[in-house]
Amino acid sequence: MHPNFDMGLEIINIRKYYKGMLLWRVRHLKNSQILGIVAFLTGIGCGLAAVLLKNLVSYTYNLITSFSWISAVGTNWLFLMYPMVGITITVLLVKFLIKDDLSHGVSKVMYAISRKGGRIKPHNTWSSMLTSSITVAFGGSVGLEAPIVYTGSAIASNISRFFRLDKHLTTILVGCGAAGAIAGAFKAPIAGILFAFEVLMLDLSMVSVLPMLISAITSAMISFFFLGSDAQFSYKVTTFFTLNSIPAYILLGVFSAVVSLYYFNISTWISKLFAKLNTVWKIVIGGLLLGVMVYVFPPLFGEGYQALTHLLNNDTSSLLHNSLFYSLKDNIYLLIFITLAIIIIKAIATNVTCASGGVGGVFAPSLFIGGFCGFFVATLLNTMNIFPQVEASSFVLVGMSSVMAGIMYAPLTSIFLIADITGGYDLLVPLMISTTISYLVVRSVNKYSIYARPLAKKGDLMTHNKDKTAIHFMDKMRLLETNFYKLNIDAKLRDVVRAVEKSNRNFFPVVDKDDYFKGVLVLDDVRGILFHPEYYDKIEVKNFMRYSDYFIVDINDSMEKIVKKFKGVDRYTIIVLDKGKFAGCMSRANVFQAYQQFIHDSSDE
Repeated sequence: MHPNFDMGLEIINIRKYYKGMLLWRVRHLKNSQILGIVAFLTGIGCGLAAVLLKNLVSYTYNLITSFSWISAVGTNWLFLMYPMVGITITVLLVKFLIKDDLSHGVSKVMYAISRKGGRIKPHNTWSSMLTSSITVAFGGSVGLEAPIVYTGSAIASNISRFFRLDKHLTTILVGCGAAGAIAGAFKAPIAGILFAFEVLMLDLSMVSVLPMLISAITSAMISFFFLGSDAQFSYKVTTFFTLNSIPAYILLGVFSAVVSLYYFNISTWISKLFAKLNTVWKIVIGGLLLGVMVYVFPPLFGEGYQALTHLLNNDTSSLLHNSLFYSLKDNIYLLIFITLAIIIIKAIATNVTCASGGVGGVFAPSLFIGGFCGFFVATLLNTMNIFPQVEASSFVLVGMSSVMAGIMYAPLTSIFLIADITGGYDLLVPLMISTTISYLVVRSVNKYSIYARPLAKKGDLMTHNKDKTAIHFMDKMRLLETNFYKLNIDAKLRDVVRAVEKSNRNFFPVVDKDDYFKGVLVLDDVRGILFHPEYYDKIEVKNFMRYSDYFIVDINDSMEKIVKKFKGVDRYTIIVLDKGKFAGCMSRANVFQAYQQFIHDSSDE
């Protein structure tokens, strides 16, 4: 027997078993049960992805730093070259292997939720991990959390596709992937769940909370098992909050807001600047700039969590190790200046890395910048003796939360992330004070977060608003009614009589010979003459035809736009056109019924 024939039989059997599995799932499992199972599988995938990504970066970094070319002052000249090498490899992989845009991972997840029903391409289950690990390991000044979120969401999306789940369940599972990714990266399940609700802007209900909880806990346990109990930066809070430090924490919140706004502006400026360059110049200019910044300020290399650990332990000597400024490490005023310089330059380095072709996110940079903001404020206040002496490590932690909230618009995620991974619940009050101030100040200036801003400009942003979510997920084609009897614009009253006999509608679309829509004939307008045969061949349809743009939408319009047409008190039916031709109608009653069904399904499943 021919080998290809045997292979064909195996494929047929696999498809048979697959269809049988799907059929069994539909018959025996409720949506809540399948959500729990798939959320558990997603948690395993997210945990393994986080472990794999962290190890990829660690092994690659150890490999490249095993080579050294030491200068007279003890710095490694190769650090000038590493970032360009990493960006070059990343760009080549994206262009010739992946052939897709991998930038702005969290924004891509939000777009998938908003406009694709949670569908994410299969290659995203590995492509972001591969490229981001190379970018960061070679010194790209970005974070791995956004690629992990993109990867986790893609894993969830494709598992959902395997089980043939609908858009609503797929969206919940994409949130499970994001929650699992953050939980696996930081071993912080609560922060992962809050991230899905605050950043991805998913609706909060029992249907979504339970699967996310399953995914986040599973992922965190996987990460604990393979990576141990240590978090990204190791520190345990030993100091307690005192009332006399409140003014200092308020000042930190304001400073964090200013820095967050600076980040927004520098991000926009660098994006526009690099958009004018071709790929080669992006790599050359971006790589050289980044290399110089990393060489002068080594803490900017990669994610920067090691530098945060040094700050938390007040180890400024290690912070300046291999730096041009190491010999001046004991000068407190120079240390304050260097800290401020790192805050300013880190924002530039992160955005240059992304704009030049590197793959990574803003999660880790926001924590890095925030930590240095806290250290800067604490050191400055202690030096100037304006307030009672403050604990620098506490300010580092609170600063991390404050800037993260100011950039990502996720205050709860920020607060509980820092409190959870550092055991710093004794700092809960100052975390709330500074983080809330930073968030409110930035939000009053910029309406959207760094993730949501590009989507909002294109009208692709989902919100927490349950009404808008329900409207978005309505299927236009299922709501479209097409059983209408059309009249030609040259028709006579006789044709209207025939239409009334064949239709149970009280109005008729009027079209020309090419089927383009011209208006509608309302039965009430001709009811008084329908029973006068003497008018059958004299009165034309166009004499009674109505037309108004207020009742007309295009088939490609969003459901949000279509629903707005029903706001008029007398608008019970909307005409739907497809490139000018009559496609059907939507009724207010059917749209409202679909809305009620969505609310019922999302609340009571």
